[in-house]
Amino acid sequence: MKGRTAIITGSGRNIGKAIALKLAKNGVNIVINGSTNKKDCINVAEEAQSFGAQAIVKMGDIGLRETSAALVNTAIRNFGSVDILINNAAIRPSSPFLQMTHDDWSRVLAVNLGGSFWLAQACIPSMQRKNWGRIINFAGMNAIHGYKGRAHVSVSKHGCWGLTKALAKEFGPDGITTNIISPGPIETFHDDEEMTHHINSMKERIPLGRLGTPDEIAAAVLLLASDEGAFINGEMIKVNGGTET
Repeated sequence: MKGRTAIITGSGRNIGKAIALKLAKNGVNIVINGSTNKKDCINVAEEAQSFGAQAIVKMGDIGLRETSAALVNTAIRNFGSVDILINNAAIRPSSPFLQMTHDDWSRVLAVNLGGSFWLAQACIPSMQRKNWGRIINFAGMNAIHGYKGRAHVSVSKHGCWGLTKALAKEFGPDGITTNIISPGPIETFHDDEEMTHHINSMKERIPLGRLGTPDEIAAAVLLLASDEGAFINGEMIKVNGGTET
């Protein structure tokens, strides 16, 4: 994988950070992205560089189409192409359905689904030129279960699953695979205390008796992003310790 270039959205901490560092250890050039936590993103880039990888930071809100385009343009300007796109960034606010506003709905759909769409659209021409590419989206259990108070999140993640299947069929002939990972409850830091409590409360449902780790999600990403994963296309990979789905 040495010399490939990857964009990882939402990579300042947690799962995104683990993915960035896993790829960096395998020689991939890294473009780190976040919307607010610039210091964290810089720290990830510096750690990636300590492994010998090239790494840059490009901040920006992927819920805006122009920001997504600028992110891809920065990657191509610095590294010549984008070979691997990891659509990890997402927001998961809670809102009772009957009180959900148009802005609540639109914002979640823009970040969680729109960002994945716009970034894929901007990256695919670069991948087509090499006849090689990897797009990895993220679902989470919201793409399988409907969660009370998060209708917009569930819909956006279902949309990412649909986008994954469509891109897999349309661009598979160009050597581009598209897959989606659905993490189970993962040991991560959240500003949202309600989300942290929700994740911890699910431990008892996991047959392995523990939460997963960001590194275990990154390991699945590494397989899908590698040549060894070249025949996996249009699939949802559940990394959840056997959690009932």
